[in-house]
Amino acid sequence: MKQFCDLLIGKWSAQIKGYHFPCSVGRSGIGKKTHEGDGITPEGTWRLMFFMARSDRIRINVNHKINIRDVWSDDPLDPEYNHLRKPINGFSCERLWRPDPVYNLIGVTNFNWPTAVPGIGSAIFLHTWRKPRHPTEGCIAFALKDLNMIFRLWEPRSKLIIKA
Repeated sequence: MKQFCDLLIGKWSAQIKGYHFPCSVGRSGIGKKTHEGDGITPEGTWRLMFFMARSDRIRINVNHKINIRDVWSDDPLDPEYNHLRKPINGFSCERLWRPDPVYNLIGVTNFNWPTAVPGIGSAIFLHTWRKPRHPTEGCIAFALKDLNMIFRLWEPRSKLIIKA
């Protein structure tokens, strides 16, 4: 059941507690996620499990401060698939410390986390967008000021509801 404190996500916008924000979703839209790299933002009800930020760029209280060696595993063969870790040779991963601002502030969803099924998709984050409404690889992206506001409005009982 939807609550006032839930973040409702559609293809082009999101809302929480009466506030509306433009957003972007995966290049393949919203739907059933079937495999790594499909570009789909997974439809359903999810939780934000923790928040991460680049403390050298963002001053916000988060669960994890991103450091220069942090990566997120996107390799289905990696025993730590779909988890935050340090780089390991031989496994594909996505660097969280980037020259652009995309991962300055991140909310980590519980899609395929913490018990990950290899290959169905990793790293469904809330993060900042490259440019307004530019599609993602499956994440939900916002302007930094909007993402910051969403995180301030977020409550422990809030859910992320994604609908096509």
